[in-house]
Amino acid sequence: MNTVNELIFVHQLVAPCHLAILAESIGLKTRIVKHVGELDLDKHPQAFYLIAQKGAALDNKGIPLLASRLTPHVPVALYQVERHSLDQEAALLLGIRGLLFADQRMDLMLTGLRKMVADELWFDRPLISKMFRRLVNKLDTNSDVSPDAMAMLQSLTGRECTIIQLVGSGARNKEIADRLCISEHTVKAHISSIFRKTQSRNRVELLRWAQSHQSHFALVS
Repeated sequence: MNTVNELIFVHQLVAPCHLAILAESIGLKTRIVKHVGELDLDKHPQAFYLIAQKGAALDNKGIPLLASRLTPHVPVALYQVERHSLDQEAALLLGIRGLLFADQRMDLMLTGLRKMVADELWFDRPLISKMFRRLVNKLDTNSDVSPDAMAMLQSLTGRECTIIQLVGSGARNKEIADRLCISEHTVKAHISSIFRKTQSRNRVELLRWAQSHQSHFALVS
């Protein structure tokens, strides 16, 4: 994704947006939007959008309706999320980049902001691992692989296949670097290569891609 140069908070609450204040304290440019009609995606092509769950119109899974409209076009995360009020797996599959809960400590919110701005997902690791296992279990291991798909698989190196599996387990860049004894810069370079080879724009799309090809990694690595 393009480098994020602004955080846009869709904050339809009377209370101040403390998360925006926190973001500004670490040097991130922020803008608060009180009314959805003020949004102009074309005017802010490199912005990252954070939508407050509180005060928003929700679907039957607890996800703001606005998030469903925005995720195909821009990076979106949710904040002011009430635990157990939202289907977290549905949010991840929709393409939402992360969740910041209303009862979280500020330091965790800050870490989450930094990770998401760096194009990492911010969900509980057990959720990502659970979803990844479930998707893999649903694979039809007897299905044929098209020539184009096999060419894509064969373009991946063994190290890249390992990194895909680590991403699927919920590991973040630093953890991948520590596990493989390489630098975070090298991990980022590998992930950029993986995105290009799998035609994925982000980690959510990579997880979806892995759903269809995980059973064949062993054949090409």
